Amino acid sequence: MLAGNAPPARRRPVGAFLRLVVIEHSVFALPFAYLAALTAMARNGGRLRVGELLLITVAMVAARTFAMAANRVIDRSIDARNPRTAQRELVTGEVTVPTALAGALLALAVFFAAAAALSTLCLELAPLAVVPLVAYPYAKRVTWAPHAVLALAQAVAPIGAWVAVTGRWSGPAVVLGLAVGLWIGGFDLIYACQDAEIDRVIGVRSVPARFGVRTALVASAVTHLVTFALFVWFGALSGLGGWWDAGLAVTAVIFGYEHAVVRPGDLSRVNRAFFTANGLVSFLLFGFAVADLASGGLHW
Repeated sequence: MLAGNAPPARRRPVGAFLRLVVIEHSVFALPFAYLAALTAMARNGGRLRVGELLLITVAMVAARTFAMAANRVIDRSIDARNPRTAQRELVTGEVTVPTALAGALLALAVFFAAAAALSTLCLELAPLAVVPLVAYPYAKRVTWAPHAVLALAQAVAPIGAWVAVTGRWSGPAVVLGLAVGLWIGGFDLIYACQDAEIDRVIGVRSVPARFGVRTALVASAVTHLVTFALFVWFGALSGLGGWWDAGLAVTAVIFGYEHAVVRPGDLSRVNRAFFTANGLVSFLLFGFAVADLASGGLHW
């Protein structure tokens, strides 16, 4: 068959949808949900409960998938006007709006099912967790601080994982939730810097667009200082020891690197700071925490 008569490539809607929601980025917050769950297990009998961890995983990934799909649908007109995002799947037509909505609703149903399987309390609280997930894409239309809404949405995960294990609120869970929320909100400030100019043109609100890139980077650094202090506080409240302290030392170095490589006049390494550095924080700090919990008696 001649090349010019070749049949069109088959569309793979599932793969395109997974690219739309950037499924691999679930790894950023998931380790901290595990950290909350494992710490709660260590404080409540010390036995590892694999079934609950699996349900927490399903709930986390489903909630994030719903949030990303909803965000892409709501923001598709904005994405089309930004050269950086103009190739996203909903803009190019690789994923249709009905497909994205169907995927979002399926993910939402899975999230509620996982919450119900964990406990009645988790199911009752699940709608509250959904609110900031949907509010975030709208926030950039009405406030210069949508990063704070994102921080709130991300803070829910560790707190929810703790509630799933213990059935109640607890101080360490709230501190860890605040730390994770501020951590992600802080690097969202960095990420938003690359769109500051176009955001002003198309009317998207953010700290970099309103106050400038330099101010946003300073705000991010301060936010991550508070994040680090909250990580220290969480370790003290949870009785974590030397392994956790070693993880905090590594985290401090990574935070320093992240803020050293991104400068107001050079945003070329934003992705390195955003993806590489924060991925390392997520995995390494979790790994050190697991070593600490295991040495403290967490067992199968």
